[in-house]
Formats: sequence, C-alpha cells, structure tokens
Amino acid sequence: MEMNNDAFKEVEMSEKEIPFELDLETALEECNAALHLFLNNRFADALSSLETRRSHSMYHAMGYSSILLMQAAMTFDPKDMDVAMTSLKETLHTCQRFRRKSGILKSLANFWYGQSVDNLSEEEMHAELCYAEVLMQKAALTFLDESIIGFIKGGMGMRNSYLIYKNCQAMENATEEAEKEKSTHIHFRGGVNMGIGSFNLILSMLPSRVLRLMEFLGFSGDRELGLSQLREGAASNSLRSILSTLTLLMFHLYMSVILGTGEGNLPEAEALLKPYAEKFPNGALMLFYAARIAVLKGNFTFAQEKFVACIATQEEWRQIHHLCYWELMWAYSFEQNWIEAYRYANLLCKENKWSQATYVFQKAAILSMLPEEEVTKLGENVVALFRQVDGLRLRIAGKSIPTEKFAAKKAQRYSSPNPLKLVVPALEMMYVWNGFTVVGKRPELTEAILSTLENAEQQLRNDLAPSEYHMDDLCVVQMLKGLCLTQLGHQIQAEICFNFVIFHEKDIKHDTYLVPFSMYELGLLHKLKGDIKMAITVIENAKMNYREYSMESRLHFRIHAALNTMGSFEAKLPPSRTPA
Repeated sequence: MEMNNDAFKEVEMSEKEIPFELDLETALEECNAALHLFLNNRFADALSSLETRRSHSMYHAMGYSSILLMQAAMTFDPKDMDVAMTSLKETLHTCQRFRRKSGILKSLANFWYGQSVDNLSEEEMHAELCYAEVLMQKAALTFLDESIIGFIKGGMGMRNSYLIYKNCQAMENATEEAEKEKSTHIHFRGGVNMGIGSFNLILSMLPSRVLRLMEFLGFSGDRELGLSQLREGAASNSLRSILSTLTLLMFHLYMSVILGTGEGNLPEAEALLKPYAEKFPNGALMLFYAARIAVLKGNFTFAQEKFVACIATQEEWRQIHHLCYWELMWAYSFEQNWIEAYRYANLLCKENKWSQATYVFQKAAILSMLPEEEVTKLGENVVALFRQVDGLRLRIAGKSIPTEKFAAKKAQRYSSPNPLKLVVPALEMMYVWNGFTVVGKRPELTEAILSTLENAEQQLRNDLAPSEYHMDDLCVVQMLKGLCLTQLGHQIQAEICFNFVIFHEKDIKHDTYLVPFSMYELGLLHKLKGDIKMAITVIENAKMNYREYSMESRLHFRIHAALNTMGSFEAKLPPSRTPA
C-alpha cells in the first residue's frame, strides 16, 4: 500500500507533535509553572500548558483534571461534570502506566491495598501518590451523582484512596535518608502530608456516631494529626503546598464556623495566606480569602472592598464572582443593609446553579426585612418567591439537601391562599450559617439586630389574632435574642431567652428544631460562665433526646465540635441516659 508525499508529511508532523515522556523532575517543574499561571488568574493558560503532555505525564494529567474538577464543582453544570469525570478516568489510566506492574493476584491485592512498599523507584512512588489523589477527586465527583449507587461508588473510591495514602505514608517512613534528599522527593512527602492530613482532619469533624462507622471501615480521624500533617505540607515548599494551605484555610474560615462553634484560627489563617498574597497580590483566591478573614474579624467594610476587588480581577471564571456574591450578601446582612444584601442575593438567583432553592429563599427572606413599599419599588413579589422554593429543591441520592429542606419547610407558610408571614427569616438564616458569632465581633451591629428582634417580639405580643405559628415565631425571636445577648455579655438575660424556648417545647408546632438548638446554645453559655459540667449535661441532652428535626445533622456537627473543646472534662462525667 503506497502513501503519497502529503500523507508522509502528515504522519511526520503528527509524530513531531506527540510530546515525549518527561523525566519526573522536568514534569514537576512544568506543573509548578502551570500552578503559577493558575494562581495569577490565567486559568485557561494553565489548562493549555498541561494539556499537550497529559497523556505522557502523570503530573500533567493530574493537574489538568484537577482544574476541570474545580471548574465543575463551581459551576455545578452536568456538562462540566461529565468532562471532568472523563478526564479523571483518563488520568487514572495515565497514572496506572507508571505504577509497578504485577501479576493478576498481586494486582487485585494492589487494587485494595496499594503497592507493596518494597523496592519501588521514586517514579513508582509518585505514581502511587498521584493515583490516590486522582482516585479521591473522582470519588468526590461521584458523590454528586444523584443516586445511591453514586454514593456507594464514591465511598469505595474514598476508601481505596485512603488505603493507598496510608501505603504511601509507609513508603515515606521506610525511605532512606539519602533518598529523601532528592529534589523530587519533597513533592512526594508534601503529597503524603496533604492526603493523610486532609483525611484525618475531615473525618475528625464527623459526629461520633458517623465516625464510629468510618473507623469500622478502616478510616481514622485524628484532628491534631491532620492539622500537623497539613501544616507540614503547607510549609514544605512542594507542588502540593498550596493544596495543604487551602485545606487549612477552608477548615479555619468555613468548616470551623459553619459546622463548628464559630471559632476559626484567624492568626494561623493570616500567616498561611501572607506569602501567597505577597507573591500573587491580584490572585482571585488570595483576595477572596483575605476578604473572608476580614469578615470573620468583623471588618465588613474592608471585606466588601476586597470581595469587589476579587470580582474585578478576572472574568474567566465567573463562578468565583458567585462565591463573592454570597459573601457580600452576608457582609451587608450583618449590617442590616438589606437593599445591598438583596442585590447580591438577586445576582445569585440569576447566575448560579448550586442551590437555587436556597438562593430564592434567601432573596425572599431579605426582602421580608424591608418595608412593603421598598419591595414594590424593587418590582419583587415576596409571596411568589417563597412559593417557588419547594419546586427548586435538589436531591442527591434521593435525599434533600438539609438547608434546602429547612428553607422549603419555612416557605410552606406562603403556600396557602392567605399566607402567614415569617417573622425574621433573614436573621433566622443568619443563625443557620452561624453568623451571630461573626456579627458578635461588632457590638453596635449586634445591638441593632437585637433592636430589630425586640420590635418583632413586640408586634407578636400585640397580635390580637395569633396564628398557629404564634408560639413558633415567639420562640424563634427568643432564641435569636439569646444569641445577641450572649455576644453582648448579658448572660442572665440570654439564659432566660433560651429557657423560654425549652419551657415551651410542647407548644411549638412546626419549628421543633428550636428546642435542641436552644439547648446547645444554653450549653455554650454555661461553658462561657465556667460551668463545664452543666454545659456538657445540657449539650448531651440535646444530642441524645431529640430526633427528626430540621438541620439535625448540622447541630450534631456543632455538638461534636463543642464537646471536643471540653473533652478532658467530658471523660470524667457518667454517660447520659435517654428516658424510656
């Protein structure tokens, strides 16, 4: 079979375009350059620089699919998720080519437990590490599949990833000191720090009943180990240092606030961010986290300026704009600047797909805080917005997202022909996201919110024709008043508010979440007063004796975090008993 000259030229060109397989050191250097492009907001350039070699280099492949995964997680677009999943699968195949080849029985064992630690080359060790990292990313994306099968696959992928990471840790411990001096080995060690640290930290946050199940499946969750591993990884100057840093920032600035007691480690967060902020002063991620730190310090005006700067710094990934809109909405809500808060809630409703039910409810809740004539000027209909919420809910593995379920239940009051208004819905949602611990940094703003709550309370008490929600509304107001009074240092008055809710447990018809949450807050108040034994007793009561209420899982996360801060005292107490 003959080929013409043009065909020969085409084959010759295609052969020249095929990238050669890189040595490990060069691959790491090129991926580090791509990382710098990414941190300078040049997202497409970073992706392009990795694409040509992704079939021939495990690190290029992993970097490429990691960027696509981030994009999919921010857009929540099924097409982006499919592209990311395809890339992750291809990356696993690329990594597999660099792993130690084994017989069929050995391969089956390696599938579950990772490679044997004996006599692996440096490149093969990196292949194990990259394989574990991509497996973890693929499992995380699989969790977003709206089926129970997706959850099972994701769980298996996480377990396999964790076991390989443990194996990589064993490799690191068995590596000779001379081998550790290699320029490429710092990147292996940094990857082990990141993987082991992330797993331990995230698992340590799970409520005890879930954690016991995870430990049964072979996972472990030691918070101090997780933090120390991530700190070591962040300081290692390796390719994955930024991943360890971002994980620590996410823990201190979000997870500890939303799923914990609201006490993030801001000094450490600032120290972690500082070198990156100096190196990438206009980087969107750096500006975003600087603004988030300012929010948690109560510097809302400075935070608003930083979030606006973050939006202005790039147009390529508008999803980062959406993260800023969410934060700006809350920064203005803390100030009760409801017009500006509405502006950003409205933008989220128009542009972002993450949780339309939450965004529409939030928008309606913010409008509910404005006089009716202001709402009319804005051309909005609060009742119509609340009525949309239930139909916008997402389901993952057949289950509702807790915040969406909470929002839909609250919005039910508007479904009847004669809607019954929610009393202070924007402030109630502020509590759902643990915002009272944030606004508490500003006493004058906390006083202003307390004044709003006292006005709402007065209107409820003056109501001549109370509805079936009357006591529920009174208890919402009392619990939120208790939070403000706690932040302002008025502990006796705060205790009266929380006890009011607990005393009226049998009179609450719909918002049954108020009683266990008020008990939890009362427990924190006892801790603040120095009565640790009473604090644990009250919080354990909330944990053990209440079931099937809104936001139950969120409260159990917070309880777990609170009891961890009192762990040395908890061990001395007898176990609580649930009454028959």
